[in-house]
Amino acid sequence: MRRIALVLVLLVTALAAAWWLVQIGWLQPNRPVAARYDVHGIDVSHHQGAIDWAAVRTDHIEFAYIKATEGADWHDPRFAENWRGAGDAGLRRGAYHFFTFCTPGRPQAEHFLAVLRDARGDLPPAVDVEFTGNCTRWDSIETIRAELAVFLAHVESEAGRRPIVYLPTSVHQRIVDGHFPDHALWVRHVFLAPPRRRYGTWLFWQFSQDGRIAGISRPVDLNVFRGSSAEFEQLFPRVEEPPR
Repeated sequence: MRRIALVLVLLVTALAAAWWLVQIGWLQPNRPVAARYDVHGIDVSHHQGAIDWAAVRTDHIEFAYIKATEGADWHDPRFAENWRGAGDAGLRRGAYHFFTFCTPGRPQAEHFLAVLRDARGDLPPAVDVEFTGNCTRWDSIETIRAELAVFLAHVESEAGRRPIVYLPTSVHQRIVDGHFPDHALWVRHVFLAPPRRRYGTWLFWQFSQDGRIAGISRPVDLNVFRGSSAEFEQLFPRVEEPPR
């Protein structure tokens, strides 16, 4: 019995250590699968601090999604800095909005669009939909879904591009599955590749939330594009911004 207990203790300790290594970014179990994809990118916000975008580009990073706004009145204080830096380094850029469950979709869309007017992205606009870090006073899943639909429709109407939806498994299961079939998905799956039977053909896959990239001193989210480099170039031609 003591031997069995010791084995169980060692197993639990090993699992805890593996979980800790995943959380700090030193162990990425699905990285070998992600490495098979041609096009890699990151998504960032002010949480990453100051970024050396030229160094980022040397680390085989080709695109970046940059947080612009949240809710109806908050904007990321590093958005403009990150937007310029990523563009100057030659990365394809896209802006994303964190969707709050406690504010109607229309004012959130208008807030996001106000930023997009000065940030013509190479990538489609994106909306980050997740329970983690969100408000807790929301009314119902049906209300969240309805307001998200309002947000998506208004952004597409005004920006002229259909937004993509970033989501973890919980949001896909509870809010998105069976709805919004025309919107491409950006899937968060940090242990295994996103199963096709659940997500269909995803557009982007966030395979790590604690990656280590040159030019960024803090952990960063790592992503891949589902297709080849040629398909990426065809889908997302570079957009030239007017001179500053």
